[in-house]
Amino acid sequence: METLLTKKTVSITELREPKKVLESAGSQPVAVLNRSRVVGYFVPAAAVEKLEYSAASDAEVDALLDSLDDSTRAVNEYLKER
Repeated sequence: METLLTKKTVSITELREPKKVLESAGSQPVAVLNRSRVVGYFVPAAAVEKLEYSAASDAEVDALLDSLDDSTRAVNEYLKER
């Protein structure tokens, strides 16, 4: 069973009327389902506007990179060279 990252859901069919989806969502993200499986998330602008962003320090980025497992580390090493 999949873990939903939000409490609200809509079907692909319901997205034919996005205004209704936005009205029911308010400022919350909505999981979009196709045959009971999550295919994406519909995130109203109001939900994003509430978020606060701050830049990560070099030390925080280094700590995150150090915590990656071996399979992810190989991809990151490749990307560092680009």
